[in-house]
Amino acid sequence: MSISRRDFMQMVGLAAGSAALFTPAALARGLKRGALMEFAPKGQLTLLHTTDSHAQLVPMYYREPDANVGVGANAGQPPHLTGKVFLNRYGIKPGALGAYAYSSDDYLHLAKEYGKMGGFAYLAAMIKQVRAERPSKTLYVDTGDTLQGSATSLWTRGEDMVQVMNALGCEAMTGHWEFTYGAERVQELVKQMNFPFVAQNVHDATWGDAIFSPYTIKQVNGLAVAMIGQAFPYTPIANPRRFISDWSFGIQEDNLRSLVAEVRGKKVDLVILLSHNGMDVDKKLASRVQGIDVIVGGHTHDGVPEPVVVGKTLVIGSGCYGKFLSRLDVEVKGRKIVDYNYRLIPVMSSMIAPDPEVARLIETIRKPYAKKLDEVVCETDEVLYRRGNLDGTFDEVICDALVDHYGVDFVLSPGFRWGRTVLPGAVTAEDVYSQTALTYPNTYKAEMTGKQLRAILEDIGDNLFNTDPYRQQGGDMVRSAGLDFTVKLSAKAGDRIRDLTVRGRPVKADDKYSFAGWASMAEQSGPPVYDVVLDYLRKKRRVHPILTRPKLVA
Repeated sequence: MSISRRDFMQMVGLAAGSAALFTPAALARGLKRGALMEFAPKGQLTLLHTTDSHAQLVPMYYREPDANVGVGANAGQPPHLTGKVFLNRYGIKPGALGAYAYSSDDYLHLAKEYGKMGGFAYLAAMIKQVRAERPSKTLYVDTGDTLQGSATSLWTRGEDMVQVMNALGCEAMTGHWEFTYGAERVQELVKQMNFPFVAQNVHDATWGDAIFSPYTIKQVNGLAVAMIGQAFPYTPIANPRRFISDWSFGIQEDNLRSLVAEVRGKKVDLVILLSHNGMDVDKKLASRVQGIDVIVGGHTHDGVPEPVVVGKTLVIGSGCYGKFLSRLDVEVKGRKIVDYNYRLIPVMSSMIAPDPEVARLIETIRKPYAKKLDEVVCETDEVLYRRGNLDGTFDEVICDALVDHYGVDFVLSPGFRWGRTVLPGAVTAEDVYSQTALTYPNTYKAEMTGKQLRAILEDIGDNLFNTDPYRQQGGDMVRSAGLDFTVKLSAKAGDRIRDLTVRGRPVKADDKYSFAGWASMAEQSGPPVYDVVLDYLRKKRRVHPILTRPKLVA
């Protein structure tokens, strides 16, 4: 929902009237003043990091996954820990604030207790506090999926978030979903940025020239810090090629090695990779490319409370949706990290006062759209969420809407990891847009054979469960309505999908089936998915989605 004038004035009053970051609500919950930001400073440099906010300007709910399957060497390792296993690994007590922020355990109860998270006015307040505590020692960076994912970003084509990131004093950024605005628009947005957009792995597809600066070097408290950009390497595969038809991507290890050597030759003290690879890919990359001190990563939305150490590289996953602010303090001697302190800080918007300047900017951005965003389109009896390897209740709503609109045998809906969580009660238009606001939203109806269906599911399964992280593109299992199947993790590529049925009947290779979908790689002419879902919810008035989770066997 948008910020009402009353709430806005109250927020500004809280922020302007007290030097303390915390509101009375925080104290009522028993938090000591400053406890959320408590940190033992260390060394010469503080690195702050956000990622994968998907343009969520205001506080929201976001449920962490109850399933995050790791395969091969990553099975049972961070970030593939959930629930009680996660809490035990990091020494977090059930019911504590950390349990709410980092896991899906007892989610509804804890969401009602602790309230919404994120919001860029609140992030701004936290960043400003750290900068005040560590003057001339702080760098704030972002690793993308920042300019896309909300209604206002869709309607302003990313400009709203550029304004906000400029206001936060971001000092470097890379990207992924940003590229779905198209090459020309991306270049326009980059020109509006008061900070460098870096990407060593994006080149002209014909001539090989770099599209963006591969790195930037910044002097911070006597240290020369090189920040190399690593945009999402599989953008032309995971998203429509037509948006960036003249650009090439890829991991480009050799180019990265050369750049690390180049900046090391310039006597930098610290090399940081701003990555949108995904955490498993980052871990493999760190094992193969020497000389990177820190990888701050994004793409797979993994909030990991401690860095994963790979050789001499710290690999950091800072979650998503503005829920977290990573803080890494490092002590550097002889151009090496000799000590560090780290915390993945939950952005508890119910407990902190927002920055008044950024709050005003966000109010200005959202005001023209407030009525449209705030429309209550239905009620929900269940928690609506998306994030999870295998299913999500909001995905069920999207699939049900497509079945209702097209009357098909089954639906395939992409396993995106972005989309707000909605507690039982009102569902707004903004909630729907948070699941669907992309630049290729058109729906479609078509036919395919059973053989084609199986091939599609096998391909998606291989993307998710290939034991080589370099062959994983991120995301979750395709969502569906009308389908049942089993995924055998240990099977070879092409043989993972078992017991496939459509509407309860075994799929036959030569039979044809009608289906509907959206977010197609090809241009489609059907109505945008957000319109289909909004119309469906207005008609239903109340939803009670039932999960249809694929079976997973070892």
